[in-house]
Amino acid sequence: MGRRKYGDGRASVRIQDVAHHAGVSPMTVSRALRNPEKVSEGLRRRVTEAVDRIGYLPNRIAASLSSDRSTVVGLILPSLRNSLFANTVQGISDVLHTAGHHLMIADSGYALAEEEAAIQAFLQQRVCGLLLHNTKHTDRTRRLIAQAMVPVVEIGDLTQHPLDMAVSYSNHQAAKAMTLHLAGRGRRRIGFVTLPLEDNDRSLERRRGYLAALAELGIEADPRIMLEMPGGTGAGAQAMRRLMQAEARLDAVFFAGDVLAIGAMLECQRQGWTVPGRVAIASFDDVDMLQFMNPAVTSVRIPRYDIGRCCAEAVLDRLHGRACEPIRLDLKFEIIQRNST
Repeated sequence: MGRRKYGDGRASVRIQDVAHHAGVSPMTVSRALRNPEKVSEGLRRRVTEAVDRIGYLPNRIAASLSSDRSTVVGLILPSLRNSLFANTVQGISDVLHTAGHHLMIADSGYALAEEEAAIQAFLQQRVCGLLLHNTKHTDRTRRLIAQAMVPVVEIGDLTQHPLDMAVSYSNHQAAKAMTLHLAGRGRRRIGFVTLPLEDNDRSLERRRGYLAALAELGIEADPRIMLEMPGGTGAGAQAMRRLMQAEARLDAVFFAGDVLAIGAMLECQRQGWTVPGRVAIASFDDVDMLQFMNPAVTSVRIPRYDIGRCCAEAVLDRLHGRACEPIRLDLKFEIIQRNST
């Protein structure tokens, strides 16, 4: 039987061709590609050289159909434009690559319905695990995951009731700690700005943490200095103007998002509002730019690379039978004090 033809008329390379070039059986080629640790180094090198020489591409879909599992882990983030997730993705990728697994990424656009659609698509591709930034999900998403029987790790917040496993930090505790930190530096009229709360469990938990800190301090919450804003530096600048107009006694603002804080810092410079003399500015996530602002900005630092690394390890441990029990791993956070407060 000759080689199969596709629509463009080019011959497809089969596993039998690799076997012929390597001088081994097709079964040996399959074993060397799928379980390289089970063959000798010399045999593995012969197969790899044959694969490279003739351009063979293993059929991962067919392999997953036969084993009911692929080597692909699906990750769903709320946005691919947000650089905050880069370190987490890198941590995941480093661990999976070392283990011979692959990462597939989808963007939910901060919409639970889009997350549901992405999860369905991933499960149809027979991913061997799911990593979800959200901890809030649709009812159908919960049913899909319950039926899928694959390891699932939620990473955006240390939820009390994870679907399966959680590897993260507490947004609530982080926001509370920063608010108390500002109060400890003599600030009493502390404004708060967050991204929209709808379908965003991280924003909700950060606001709850801020309110919990005010309650502990005996300070009454003032809705006039609590804002929800869309993302972007322009939104941060607008929030700063609104807060300063709303409350003449405002002496600090906690921005629960770095890009918002950067916009606010630039607006303070434009308006001549000295930081921290007139108003202190604090932020969340600690992107690199904050330490190069003038003044440098105090922020909550999140161990995003470690979150990525640990959640990937949790999936692999489950897949390889090294851990069977659900985990809830708290990787903590750190308050980085700088000149803006």
